[in-house]
Amino acid sequence: MNVEFKSERKRLSDDELVEALVCLANTEGGELWLGVEDDGTPTGLHEAHQNLAGLPGLVAARTSPSLAVVVSDLAFSGVRVARIVVPKSSTEVATTSGVYLRRRLKPDGTPECVPMLPHDRSSRAGHFGLADASAQAVAGASLTDFDPLERERLRQAIRQYGGDRVLLELDDEALDGALGFTQRQPDGSRVPTLTGLLLIGREAALQQRVATHELAFQVLAQQAVRFNEFRRFPLLKALDWLETNFRPYNPEQELQVGLFRVPVPLVDMAAFREAVANALIHRDYHRMGAVHVRLEDEALVISNPGGLVDGVTLANLLVTEPRPRNRALADAMKRIGVVERSGRGVDTIYRGMLKFGRPAPDYGRTDTQNVVLQLPTVPADVAFRRMVVDIERQRGAELPIDSLIALGALREFKRLSAEALAQHIQRDAASAKRTLETLTEAGLVEAHGNTRGRSYTLSASVYSVVSDKAAYTRQVGFGPIQHEQMVLSYIRQHGQIKRAEVMDLCRLTEGQAKELLRRLVISKKIDLRGAGRASMYVEFASPAQA
Repeated sequence: MNVEFKSERKRLSDDELVEALVCLANTEGGELWLGVEDDGTPTGLHEAHQNLAGLPGLVAARTSPSLAVVVSDLAFSGVRVARIVVPKSSTEVATTSGVYLRRRLKPDGTPECVPMLPHDRSSRAGHFGLADASAQAVAGASLTDFDPLERERLRQAIRQYGGDRVLLELDDEALDGALGFTQRQPDGSRVPTLTGLLLIGREAALQQRVATHELAFQVLAQQAVRFNEFRRFPLLKALDWLETNFRPYNPEQELQVGLFRVPVPLVDMAAFREAVANALIHRDYHRMGAVHVRLEDEALVISNPGGLVDGVTLANLLVTEPRPRNRALADAMKRIGVVERSGRGVDTIYRGMLKFGRPAPDYGRTDTQNVVLQLPTVPADVAFRRMVVDIERQRGAELPIDSLIALGALREFKRLSAEALAQHIQRDAASAKRTLETLTEAGLVEAHGNTRGRSYTLSASVYSVVSDKAAYTRQVGFGPIQHEQMVLSYIRQHGQIKRAEVMDLCRLTEGQAKELLRRLVISKKIDLRGAGRASMYVEFASPAQA
């Protein structure tokens, strides 16, 4: 949450206060603390602001639309301060004098309020799904800006990618209307939309009328630049150009599975195409900046201007409903067949990584300004890939994405509970448990412990396939009797043991450790001393010994 401090050593005017609140509302909302210095030191409210009861009304009266803030009267170090909570507004908020402001961070990391220009307002509307720039007519554009060669490329793409074949039966005008390439004007004329120019526009027209559109492909090897080119091609040509230039840097090995040869590339091409297309489709075309496709030593990095749209976060990427910033462009690309038609392209990207035993895609560097996707290019786990191919052939279908994520997470972290897996698949614990139990029934996963403290590991058969039988023994660990002996031995050596020490010693979950200690107490092998955090377990003392 955005938090700002405003000193009242010199009285903050009503206009300055309202502008600061408008600035927060036009960003992501946040809090403004009145009477606090920049370093967080409370110095108190100015005497003119001692009566806070009328502050919400003042703010509402001086903003348009009226901004509803919540004011709290607080005391710190003997002085009064005000905490003003500002909600995030889905529409632009201005002062009644017509001032639009937004918040941004300066190079040193401190915030500042700056004017909200027309393109900022359009960009913000797209972020909240209130406007679709890709469906709007482009000023000054005409039908002569469309390239006949790109029309033919589009029709070939429909055939190549398995798009909507009904489109192939349409003439040019009907095709433009079906895909949203033109917008009919009141006088009956047709004007190209942003979607139309991006897909079948001439390069010269794109450079002149869509100045924000740019694509970069870079290959960096140990800080040396091996390839570095920027283009303003229409999107279908851009995708073809990218694939053509990327293939020499994407070596493949072949894996023999039964009678079939399965390719194992450095980067799965389906994931590559989906990730690049998503970056081109979902970028903010109100902002300058190129879509970067950069092959580094350890990852393929794809970034695009414009953060995640409202409602989409790193914690719900896998499960949220599709919310494209540029809906008309996204719909056109789906009908052409370039991207996944259900809108679940992120599943394709995850599958392209996990089925080769590589880490999951990493969106961790994404911020409010850019979406950044990293696809690790670590060596594939060939044995794991062979196992996935065998399973899918036996099933006659691909493994569900949640199952692939579960197998990948267990491969990386060795042992997981349903609650831990829920964070990886971005679902609730019940869904995660169903996924794990299904894999258990299929013989790919083994469950350990009782229902409450249950954990899961890859099964012995999986570890056998990936040629790591010793890892299975390490993860399954010792049996209950061996656990008991380990705890008793620890107590004899150290005089006592705590539950956390049992968890660490035996590599058990909290629930499993509780159950183990309960059994030892009932069997009179140990005694409980103390309660709560001070509780510990010692060797059992008989009444005679006591």
